[in-house]
Amino acid sequence: MALSYKARRRWALVILLIALPLYILTASWAVTLLERPSILVELLIYVILGIVWALPFRAVFRGIGQADPDANRDP
Repeated sequence: MALSYKARRRWALVILLIALPLYILTASWAVTLLERPSILVELLIYVILGIVWALPFRAVFRGIGQADPDANRDP
């Protein structure tokens, strides 16, 4: 079952305001467990983790910046 436009907007807000900061904290904590690798390795890890977090949420974020397709177009 596909989410409605309003549901996708709400979930996107929850993901960006709650889940993303938690993911950032977890990723930085995980990198510090490696006893601070070289700057290039650390940068590569952060780039990979930055891409990986968004992959499961592509469907939620798709079309969020567009106008509501379910809204009445009549003035």
